[in-house]
Amino acid sequence: MNKVELVGRFTKDPESKLTANQVQYCQFTIAVDRRFKDSNGNRQADFINCIAWKQTAVFIQKYFKKGNRIGLTGSIQTRNYDDENGQKHYITEVLVDEAEFVENTNKTESTPEPIPDPTVEPNTGDPGELPFEI
Repeated sequence: MNKVELVGRFTKDPESKLTANQVQYCQFTIAVDRRFKDSNGNRQADFINCIAWKQTAVFIQKYFKKGNRIGLTGSIQTRNYDDENGQKHYITEVLVDEAEFVENTNKTESTPEPIPDPTVEPNTGDPGELPFEI
């Protein structure tokens, strides 16, 4: 089984690109905190390369920016290529199947609705005062 679930932060703004066949994709890197702190009490992070295709790429590019947290589900993919100097390069990345928000990106503060006290009877008033007929 090859399944990956990650939660991390974008290291830079994601950008969508097109292949020669006009298929949209998006390559990006997320910083994923490790579970444990080091001997100095600092949390380390791994930088995970990811690639998303088609609608998932459009979604990520449209709604996420550098520093935003994202939840991903996908699989590990490895590939290699030879550069113009004949040097072979190996790449390991996450092929993203699903992406979702894991934090509220709306930073505006709103006044919360008051929570009613369950021990107090609500004042329904006189039914004749209702703005509609019963």
